[in-house]
Amino acid sequence: MRGACAEDAHKSPTPVDPGLWPDVASVPRCSRARAALAERLVRGALSRLPLTVLLPDGEELGTGGPVMELLDPGAFFRRVGTVGLIGFGESFMAREWEARDLVGVLTVLASNVAALVPPSLQRLRGLWALRQPASQRNSVENTRDNIHRHYDLSNELFSVFLDETMSYSAALFPAFPATWESFATAQHRKIDRLLDLAGVGRGTRLLEIGTGWGELALRAAGRGAEVVSVTLSEEQRGLAVRRIREAGHEDRVTVLLRDYRQVTGTYDAVVSVEMIEAVGEEFWPLYFSTLERRLVPGGRIALQAITMPHDRMLATRRTFTWIQKYIFPGGFLPSVEAVEAVTAEDTGLRVVEREGFGAHYAETLRLWRERFFEEEARVGELGFDATFRRMWTFYLAYSEAGFRSGYLDVQQMLLTARSAPARARTALEAAKETGRETTEETGREAAKETGREPRSGGAGG
Repeated sequence: MRGACAEDAHKSPTPVDPGLWPDVASVPRCSRARAALAERLVRGALSRLPLTVLLPDGEELGTGGPVMELLDPGAFFRRVGTVGLIGFGESFMAREWEARDLVGVLTVLASNVAALVPPSLQRLRGLWALRQPASQRNSVENTRDNIHRHYDLSNELFSVFLDETMSYSAALFPAFPATWESFATAQHRKIDRLLDLAGVGRGTRLLEIGTGWGELALRAAGRGAEVVSVTLSEEQRGLAVRRIREAGHEDRVTVLLRDYRQVTGTYDAVVSVEMIEAVGEEFWPLYFSTLERRLVPGGRIALQAITMPHDRMLATRRTFTWIQKYIFPGGFLPSVEAVEAVTAEDTGLRVVEREGFGAHYAETLRLWRERFFEEEARVGELGFDATFRRMWTFYLAYSEAGFRSGYLDVQQMLLTARSAPARARTALEAAKETGRETTEETGREAAKETGREPRSGGAGG
């Protein structure tokens, strides 16, 4: 069925650079029969939803709710009928539909996502749904490029809408509605809770997988921990190193440009914030077994992870999505059940504590989205064109809707070994008992990369 369509000269109604956005600039060409079938299916789905869908000829679809205005119904139906939700997002990027309350419209869709496709077509998903490209498979070779395409866009871009901590993950607010004034404090509450889960304090040897812009490493160093943090983003590493140096924690924090699979040493604790989403289902067993190998006996792992319902994870595990195509190449969200199953089957780890706070992520995303809208002109001055800005607006609204509908959640999880002793030993104690490598090996490797001498001795004070 996918082969029935090709690109033609039917252009989107607003100027889009075809060199940068080829699949937005052109509407897929379909046979008349397929176009008619696609329109009938999409119309049927929209008619059952609590939306008000306005067409140019005055026709209305839906049972009433947030307003969605179709400006070019023919292009919209063809895109959605050809490439599903990828086409839905591309149609928005091409300005073929509008919504004053974009989050409201997307929340309705997220709340009804399982019912959008008829059951008969759901069973044939393998025939019509686009498959994830091999180039996005999260091998060591591909992962750096996947990370580069998102996190290396520009530190200046992210600084436009993130709070002063430069934290790009869910905050933990004291009350709703969240305010910008409470944002930095809420990010620190989130970080501190993770560090508490992992038992991070003075002398702790901590491994962080996914540096971000360094805020968690700074908070851990402020507690007296010795931190090794790894990232694949050159942009993030550069700014994180500068922030760590300016804070006076350069002697306690080492930031390496390294894949998590290439980390050496053992640690008292491992912390990772919203990084498992970039691992890929195929590599979840390796990810968790790597974390387990890096942990001393009695150590603790604290994760923050975005999760989705298990049935939807299974249904979409092979599907290529708009988010994967335009925002997070290679990304895939686990379910809580998947995390528990993988750790039980492939490691000696177990999830011993977890807490969801999806409503806080919805508020986090609202604040980001509102700030991005307020600063859109500044984003343009950074060199990001109108199509990019519209794409980013859709991404933030799409994500917020996922959490507002309850389709997505975010969890903080504590993992320990099933046979963990009562008291966590330090990495140095474990090395003396077992002869295994410690983080001093990583320190020597870090010295080669940074030109800085590693600290010697045990966990410092």
